[in-house]
Amino acid sequence: MIVYAECSFIIPMAASLKDKRAVLRRMIDRVKNGYNVSISELDHQDLWQRTTLGVAAVASSTEAAEREIRRVQKFLESNPEWELTEIQIDYVR
Repeated sequence: MIVYAECSFIIPMAASLKDKRAVLRRMIDRVKNGYNVSISELDHQDLWQRTTLGVAAVASSTEAAEREIRRVQKFLESNPEWELTEIQIDYVR
């Protein structure tokens, strides 16, 4: 089972692409090192204060993959440097 999430964020304190990339790199690296998922920036690469991340988890059961996606979502939401604006979760068999 594959569970896929797209998470959109606003980064209000970013004053440049360099600021945005610093926040993104830190969070993406922490997710890659701490969770059993794949993660990548999907959209808004040229905007300072917006980003959309794609996160995918693969597991033998829907519950396990969904649990890992929810753990990542909770971690991403805990970052005070940005604000979650939208999340979409899809399931693939």
